[in-house]
Amino acid sequence: QVQLVESGGGLVQAGDSLRLSCATSRHTLSTSPLSWFRQGPGKEREFVAGINESGDVADYPESVKGRFTISTDNVENTVYLQMNDLKAEEAAVYYCAADTFLSNMKHQYNYWGEGTQDAVSS
Repeated sequence: QVQLVESGGGLVQAGDSLRLSCATSRHTLSTSPLSWFRQGPGKEREFVAGINESGDVADYPESVKGRFTISTDNVENTVYLQMNDLKAEEAAVYYCAADTFLSNMKHQYNYWGEGTQDAVSS
């Protein structure tokens, strides 16, 4: 059973930084690519970052490159999403996802966390 538990969301101002955490098991962290998606009000769920099971290959869409960083901690069994210079339109529920292949497509993922809310005021 794959467990993914997100935390770290909150209310920030535009331009601020926030770090999200996704706690999982050692097995999942070492065998599954892990990704972050977000879903804003009235919007489709979209990919924001992914990392392979070795932790040495990361992928980002152009919209967040240079501002968001995904990383893993093998001691804490956690995947992090560091978000810098947040924009108001990036307020969303942020989800952690895992599956067999690293992909930017949400339908490729069978395992999802419950999400954590990130609110950004302008």
